[in-house]
Amino acid sequence: MNSKVKIKITGKNPKNFLKELIVKKINVYQVEQEEKSLIIIIEEKDYQELKKRKTIYKIQLVKYYGLARIKYLVKKYSIFLIFSLLGIGIIFFLSTRIWKIEIITSNQQLKSLLKKDLQELGITLYHQKTSYKKREEIKNILLEKEKDKIEWLEIDTIGTKYIIRVEERKKKEEKKECLPRHIIAKKNAIITKIEATTGEIVKKKNDYVEKGSLIISGWIHNKDIVVSKKCVKGKVYGQVWYKVKIIVPNTKKEKIKTTKHIKGISLTIFKNSYNFHKKYRLFQKKQYNIIEDKIIPISLSVVDYQKLKQVTKKLSKKEIEQEAIQIATKQIKKNLKSDEKIISKKVLKKEEKNSKIEVDIFLEVEENITDYFDINNIPIEEMNKKEE
Repeated sequence: MNSKVKIKITGKNPKNFLKELIVKKINVYQVEQEEKSLIIIIEEKDYQELKKRKTIYKIQLVKYYGLARIKYLVKKYSIFLIFSLLGIGIIFFLSTRIWKIEIITSNQQLKSLLKKDLQELGITLYHQKTSYKKREEIKNILLEKEKDKIEWLEIDTIGTKYIIRVEERKKKEEKKECLPRHIIAKKNAIITKIEATTGEIVKKKNDYVEKGSLIISGWIHNKDIVVSKKCVKGKVYGQVWYKVKIIVPNTKKEKIKTTKHIKGISLTIFKNSYNFHKKYRLFQKKQYNIIEDKIIPISLSVVDYQKLKQVTKKLSKKEIEQEAIQIATKQIKKNLKSDEKIISKKVLKKEEKNSKIEVDIFLEVEENITDYFDINNIPIEEMNKKEE
């Protein structure tokens, strides 16, 4: 394969330079005439000789051809090629290993037990994948060993991940007897909703109740006489109140983009990134994957790093209030169940202390205020005497 180059000759009367080449028996394969220059194609070895000679003409390389172009591209993209080959090698090696074990069951105790059993039988992270025959042997051992806990089990391999699907052996649970009881208020509240399937409702929506107040009675009356008692079933929701004190700084650090960029290489294995040619301490990166494997969590990328600058911004009154409300909401929501919700939020007062602001937030919350009072051991006769 002949190595050729296209060069541009610039200077006074560049045709004279072309005549010199012909006199020196240098092969010229193509000539393009421009206003003050010539563009010619010659062999790469002749170009190297021309570079060594002194001349009044400016010689500018335009393009490589043949073997010379291959050498040029290899040199230019050597880092890229090295990392590409390295990435392919790593992917090939990692594809034979197990990087994740997923046990599908909602029973956390059973999951922990199976993890321990699997480790003892050789199903562990970072080890080489086992054959189908070996997995079947392990499955049968587990089914025998944990026969009181496992109904069914399957071990599948998807890429570099084991998926263990397991069905728990259900034990027949004895139904707990529901003993006679009242439903009372767990805390001070305004009732927003009453859901009762049994019992006598003695309060109504929008009633204010204090902690311990009777809401649904388990006593069954015939006129004014208590004739029996029942286990009351139902739920009561009420509006309760919280006052939360939040401390918010009056400044906030932000990262802003600059116009400075640099190129680099990034290797990502699982969630860990290794950045090469990273110049900036604070940066934002755009990544263009060279190699990405959907089975193995690894990718090799060309990265454009954009420098970020950290600035301190003074918060406005509105921003401070929004920040305080957001923090207070998060704190309250941590303790709420799926059927409970925040109704309203309001800033009561703000007070500045040094470089921070103390903000009092008032929140109204709809909560399940259901609590129980046991009446199983209270004699009916005693209740009738009290009512008399």
